[in-house]
Amino acid sequence: MALSRQMQAAYGRSALETEVLAATPHKLVLMLLDGALQAIRRAKIAMEAGQIADKGMLIGKAISIVDEGLRLALDHDKGGDIASNLDQLYEYCTRQLFQANINNDPALLDQVCALLNEIRDAWAQIGVPANTQGSVPGETGKIYGAA
Repeated sequence: MALSRQMQAAYGRSALETEVLAATPHKLVLMLLDGALQAIRRAKIAMEAGQIADKGMLIGKAISIVDEGLRLALDHDKGGDIASNLDQLYEYCTRQLFQANINNDPALLDQVCALLNEIRDAWAQIGVPANTQGSVPGETGKIYGAA
């Protein structure tokens, strides 16, 4: 049975690597947001179950995704105020995640989830081709942090 789990994990890693290599920059941001949200949700479950080590590892993973993935992907030159505002929001999310970990506060995890979900939903919408929204086809969502 352990071999089966190892094979599933290896397959999952391989599938993720393939998806990352084939992804557009827009899709990569969605993947980062999804990864952070998944880690936060799992951290809340671990927190509620008293699994302190798992909780800490998962919150650390979410912090890394937000800080080292989403924040570093911002293009402040092209994104202007939007990139600056997102940077401040991501910094806030990181602080809230840290506090949630220290204080075992699931409400802070919920708060960060809500914020990241709003960003994710908006980001997903700018990736919808313009012709599906009833306007002229065009490129959208090419610059992270730019409108």
